[in-house]
Amino acid sequence: MGFFDRFTKGFDNEVDEALAKIRGMGLGVEGLSASVDRKVVTLIGSAPNMEAKAKVMKLFNELVDTENTFNNISIPAPEPKPEPEPVAVEETADEERVYEVVSGDTLGAIAKKYYGNAGAYMKIFEANRDILDNPNLIKVGQKLQIPE
Repeated sequence: MGFFDRFTKGFDNEVDEALAKIRGMGLGVEGLSASVDRKVVTLIGSAPNMEAKAKVMKLFNELVDTENTFNNISIPAPEPKPEPEPVAVEETADEERVYEVVSGDTLGAIAKKYYGNAGAYMKIFEANRDILDNPNLIKVGQKLQIPE
C-alpha cells in the first residue's frame, strides 16, 4: 500500500464519519452518501427542501477539508396544489345571487368572477355590510349577496 493509498483511505474514512454525523442530525435527507475522487467530494441524496440541502453542505464543509465539494442533493418537485373547490353559487327566486366563500377567496377574486373586474369588490362589500366589517376579512362559509 503506497502513501497515496493510505491518504485516500484516511480521507474516505473522514468523509464517511462526517456523513454519519450529518445523517444523525435528523435533517430529513434521505440516502445521503458521497462520491469521492481524491479530495473532490460529490454529495448525493434527497432533501425535503433547500434549507436542508444547504445545511448538509455547510456542515459537511465544516467537518471535512476538501479541494472541492459538489452538492448534488436533489429536492423533489413540490406536489401540485389541488384545484380550488367549485364555486358554490345559489340563485334565489328573486334572482338574487348568493356566493359561499371558499378557502383562498378574496372579494376582489369574487368580483372578478361576477363582474370581470376585481376592482368592483366594494360593490359586494357594500351589499354585505350586515355581515362584513372589513373588505379584507371574509371567512370560509360566509354567504355573500352578489348584487347585479
